[in-house]
Amino acid sequence: MTLKNEGVCSTWRAISRSELLWQNLTRQIWNVEHLRRNTWREEYIYRHRTCNNFRHRRYLHTTLPFIPTDDDNNNGQSCRRLALSDDHLAAGFSDGAVRLFHLPSGLHLTTFYPHHRDRLGRFSSSVSGIILSDARLAFATLDGDIHATAIDGGMPLRRAHIGDVVNDGALVDFTGSNRWWVGLYAGVPGRAFHIWDGATEELVFVGGTLTDPEAVMGWHLLTEMTDLIGRVRVTRHEKAVACTSSRVIVFDLQNQGVVLHEEELRRGIIVGCFDSNNEAALITDGRGTAKVRRLVELTEVCRFRVRGQQRGRILGCMNGGYGVISSGGAIRVWEIERGGEYLYSFRERIGDCNAIIADERYVAGGGDGGIIHVWDFGG
Repeated sequence: MTLKNEGVCSTWRAISRSELLWQNLTRQIWNVEHLRRNTWREEYIYRHRTCNNFRHRRYLHTTLPFIPTDDDNNNGQSCRRLALSDDHLAAGFSDGAVRLFHLPSGLHLTTFYPHHRDRLGRFSSSVSGIILSDARLAFATLDGDIHATAIDGGMPLRRAHIGDVVNDGALVDFTGSNRWWVGLYAGVPGRAFHIWDGATEELVFVGGTLTDPEAVMGWHLLTEMTDLIGRVRVTRHEKAVACTSSRVIVFDLQNQGVVLHEEELRRGIIVGCFDSNNEAALITDGRGTAKVRRLVELTEVCRFRVRGQQRGRILGCMNGGYGVISSGGAIRVWEIERGGEYLYSFRERIGDCNAIIADERYVAGGGDGGIIHVWDFGG
């Protein structure tokens, strides 16, 4: 018996030293493609500890400092969009500015301002979406302009696409990856989605009717801060998921324009509480019931009840294992792989939240006065 146990233990020790084993586990559980630590075993241990920190409310809270301009102070500019990469956070504001921060140091690196042109409304230059990696930044404004630059500062900010509000409507959300850029428009029927090749920046598709009922609301966004009209998210396997206050669809990016699933929700959808990770979407109905639904068929994984939905704006986001909801002045966390178990609320209350985002390590939120809050679970 002792010899058999020794044989099993030696075999397990040999297997446990396999970098391929740890690489496959890390990829399958956390969808990690690039090694950031010395070995895949160290990467797995780090990711496991960070996930455990997330579950048990172990984090460091900081605010990201930046020096506001006179325009910020005079017009009360607010954070409208946030984006995370491994080492950076980008915050887009209602005046069109995008501020880039280095997360490990908490430093404000730079502020990018779009190339201004004649405005079609007070908020036409408001940032409506950001795509961020540690090498590249692209962001869009409501007037349809898209700007891009390299993170290392070697290239100036350039306009990659000139918007055409009259023919396309307002660009209400913008997202993507290295492979695809996707814009969601409202204002002109039949032109809800624009898809670009992320490498060449070539426009490859225009079409879709998702936001046709919200056309008038799209025009109002240029002059006033209304409720969110729609959101779109890019997922793995060349797919995207999008919603308005009444419908949610999943569509194929490789075969542009092909809708894989479409559903109308009788109770409506809280657009600000819509998000997705690579495998599922977070969809919250008008009565405050949040459901995590697997892509592509939108089959239900779990559900939970959002608190505080009668007290102000509700915003939500998700990462691979948790749903994070800002409502009623508090930020709360649910576990989405064990039946929607409620875990805790953040100790800090930041007032009304204008934007919120999460990845496997960080949660970031735009609070009162344009202050950017960051909760780091990877310490």
